[in-house]
Amino acid sequence: MRLNTATVTRSEASILATNKVLKNTYMLLSMTLLFSAAMAGVSMYLNLGHPGMIVTMVGYFGLLFLTSKFSNSSLGLFFVFALTGFMGITLGPILNMYLTMLPNGSELIMTALGGTGVIFLGLSAYALTTRKDFSFLGGFLMVGILVAFLAGLGAVFFSIPALSLAVSAMFILLMSALILYETSAIIHGGETNYILATVSLYVSIYNLFLSLLQLLAAFSGDD
Repeated sequence: MRLNTATVTRSEASILATNKVLKNTYMLLSMTLLFSAAMAGVSMYLNLGHPGMIVTMVGYFGLLFLTSKFSNSSLGLFFVFALTGFMGITLGPILNMYLTMLPNGSELIMTALGGTGVIFLGLSAYALTTRKDFSFLGGFLMVGILVAFLAGLGAVFFSIPALSLAVSAMFILLMSALILYETSAIIHGGETNYILATVSLYVSIYNLFLSLLQLLAAFSGDD
């Protein structure tokens, strides 16, 4: 009886810990998305130019490193907002470009935003309700994201529109898989740090939105 009681107690503690991580992750994710959107709005209002690929990459990976390094302290919260705010600022010029260059730019942005929301909520709900373990996607995601990232750089440097669209399609699939993977990791105790979980989901949503926007623009006939 003692063994059973101890087992039940550990199980209840594990469930409570998982629910806490899940709650904190979605709460922080909501705040970072709102903050990132606000920074994008400021960037658009001020009509800021895009900082360029090098500055964006250095800023992103630098802040990502600092967020990971301090993920177990209060500084981690500061850096996660710094990271998502910075990404919001870099997003503003991109959105302005779509609004000025395409007659239906606002419709495309709203459609991409809605599509991103539907995909994220649908995949998250699926992972939460079925409680399937998607840890097997880890290796595939690591290789796939690396290949897609390098292909994306090649598309930019060599100006290959077809490759750029293919990369966008790849990122939609990869980011969708990453949402399933990260949500599953939280549910099954593989991810216990809500700051790292938030960053992973934020990056998934950010890339998913941009990839959808690029594909929609390409197939709208105005790009």
